[in-house]
Amino acid sequence: MAESESIQKARYDFKKVMQEIMGVRGRGTELISLYVPATRQISDVMAYLRDEYSQSSNIKSKSTMKNVQGAIDSIMSRLKTYKVAPPNGIVVFCGEIPRAGDQTKMVQYVVEPPEAITTFLYRCDSVFYTEPLEAMLADKKSYGLIVIDRREATLGVLTGSRIVPMKHFDSLVPSKHHQGGQSSLRFERLIRIAAHEFFKKVADSATDIFLSRTELAGLLIGGPGATKDFFIDEGYLHHELQKKVISTFDVGYTDESGLKELVDVARDSIQDIDLMEEKEYIQRFFREIRKTDGGLSAYGEDEVRSDIGVGAVDVVLLSEDVNKRRISVVCPSGHKYEDTVSSVDDRVRCKICGTISLVVANEDLIDNFFELASEYNTDVKIISSESEEGQMLMTAFGGIAAILRYKV
Repeated sequence: MAESESIQKARYDFKKVMQEIMGVRGRGTELISLYVPATRQISDVMAYLRDEYSQSSNIKSKSTMKNVQGAIDSIMSRLKTYKVAPPNGIVVFCGEIPRAGDQTKMVQYVVEPPEAITTFLYRCDSVFYTEPLEAMLADKKSYGLIVIDRREATLGVLTGSRIVPMKHFDSLVPSKHHQGGQSSLRFERLIRIAAHEFFKKVADSATDIFLSRTELAGLLIGGPGATKDFFIDEGYLHHELQKKVISTFDVGYTDESGLKELVDVARDSIQDIDLMEEKEYIQRFFREIRKTDGGLSAYGEDEVRSDIGVGAVDVVLLSEDVNKRRISVVCPSGHKYEDTVSSVDDRVRCKICGTISLVVANEDLIDNFFELASEYNTDVKIISSESEEGQMLMTAFGGIAAILRYKV
């Protein structure tokens, strides 16, 4: 699986599990949220939980006391499998939730967050405490920022709404002169050489700062006058960074305040990037399906799954709103099959003979498509429902479509 797809899948999985966790409700203050930063020793956390277990014996409601102690026991059992916390820390949600009638069931979610958590936290409530993780659901793509003229240049990074200045350069390019004759020509040549060295120095630093950033979505270049365009047009940037240049923008300053001004004037371009990329995929699919023979298009789970299996699919388009499970069923009568369902228990009726059967595998449908596509060198693109095209993918095509390499 390509690195960009791996990031896409990890983000989808994190978003999906957070939606489930945020929807859980308990009967009382029985749901435990535990945040353990990487700097906290697991042994210290276990000691803290043992103390909480002891303190919980003072809870007046016997059922609440039993459920809280059961959740603490469950968390401690899970933490025993860790020698140290993962690099970004670990978050455990655990507790009893109501089922039909007076029945309850224990749920536990273990989350390794995509960003580091810094504070230890233990909380008991009727809902899980997810606020620190909700902030991590925001898009964390970054953009490289360069503001430049012949006097100076500043490089920075935009992540979310945060602008981080990375490097500032003052140039050694001489200012305008009034010499005439040969002195004028010699001076102009010196200016060109100095400017070339300055631009090369800025470009080399841009390579050091931006090239290794896998999350870099694009480069924004700003400055007064024509210098910024000359810097791009003359090919000073590394060729991989050159491909990421979104556009150039007129800004009045080339210091740190210029970075802020650049982000302000480029805001619309930044917001449109992801949606435009998704729209291009969907419109490409629409162009194919409009052809009299259906072109290089496929839609519907069965057809797309079959086309992937013969290596015919170039890109699978999956709506993030597809909320289904892929299960494997083993029937006591010997029947074995896979099926896609909206919800599932541990046992289902065999769709062949009707016998109560065991579900031996159960995973998210989109995760299942990622695994299948990786076997056939097929790309996967998760499409949001924020655009009209994304909504149409879900409503008209069930959220599953494909652009083919060749007609099947």
